[in-house]
Amino acid sequence: MRAMSGGAALAPLAVLIVDDEAPARERLRDLLGDIADRQPTHIAGMAANGVEALALLERERVDLILTDIRMPVMDGIELARHVGRLEHAPAVIFTTAYDEYAVRAFELAALDYLLKPVRAVRLGEAIAKARRLRPPADDILRQMAPASRSHFSISERGRILLVPVAEVLFLRAEQKYVVARSREREYLLDESLVQLEEEFPERFLRIHRNCLIARHAVKGVARAITGEDGEAHWVILLDGLAEQLPVSRRQWPAVKEALGV
Repeated sequence: MRAMSGGAALAPLAVLIVDDEAPARERLRDLLGDIADRQPTHIAGMAANGVEALALLERERVDLILTDIRMPVMDGIELARHVGRLEHAPAVIFTTAYDEYAVRAFELAALDYLLKPVRAVRLGEAIAKARRLRPPADDILRQMAPASRSHFSISERGRILLVPVAEVLFLRAEQKYVVARSREREYLLDESLVQLEEEFPERFLRIHRNCLIARHAVKGVARAITGEDGEAHWVILLDGLAEQLPVSRRQWPAVKEALGV
């Protein structure tokens, strides 16, 4: 993010406006124009949800994101979590009409928060603050999240690749990473298996200390010879995948109850 100190003129910030309502996007654009003499900016783009915003970020350099919280497809908090993985992450200011988020946001030290209808004075204050502060940390955003994520984000060749959570068949811890497996391929997540289990308790089920399976993808269970002991163990059969995933003895009672087998 660029800004000049002392008495020199401030460098314009490239701003991305994200809101699912066109009038709200246009109002923010107009307000930015109204305060341009005090907080110079230019519009890098506008998007209707987090997925559109991330696609735009691949093409445009952005210093600041003004994003609504409640949006279809991908909300503003999930967007901020994905943005935080970028090498040069923009600052984030949340805008919303739902004031129940306000106290939580400030208590958790979010960058800043603007309640709709946004006022020019408050917008100017927030932008001034954004010039000085870093984006909110992922653990803070995780606590703020009104819902679990709809997508996992993977950094590949300098860009963010979004993988729908609904397409992931299992999550398996391997060394420092978690492998997320879809029908097509594997992806590496720089996340903790424990945190993923806590975030998606209804979607994923632990079958082993290093593996979570997607409940919807389970085709059945079977006995198979696994490991070096030569004994038969229970394995999970997944729809659309030939690989069989072993269930640990410790987890089998809970897996059996959860799957109704």
